[in-house]
Amino acid sequence: MEARLPAHLEVGGLIRAVEAAGGFATVLHRGEREAGTIMLVLSERGTPAQAYERMPQADGTRRWLPSRAQNPEDPRDFWDWCARRHRQDSDLWVLELDVADGQRFIA
Repeated sequence: MEARLPAHLEVGGLIRAVEAAGGFATVLHRGEREAGTIMLVLSERGTPAQAYERMPQADGTRRWLPSRAQNPEDPRDFWDWCARRHRQDSDLWVLELDVADGQRFIA
């Protein structure tokens, strides 16, 4: 099992790292302060967004995996899905990162 940072500290660190890289980051939905899970929505200057969630693995670790991609033909569906995910799991933090090569922050 991996030791975990409190969610609010990890969120704050991600926001500062993205801003230091010249990007923009914002909290769309605030989750549970200490043990909340985090979903990231990555995009770059209006490109279709991609959601990533950290999923538990068989060995007890957690890995970032893509969970949904925005369809350019129906972008609203993606944002509705993000809102539903938060309603289903009130502990979930939803962060939007608008930065070049956003996947580097979850590598």
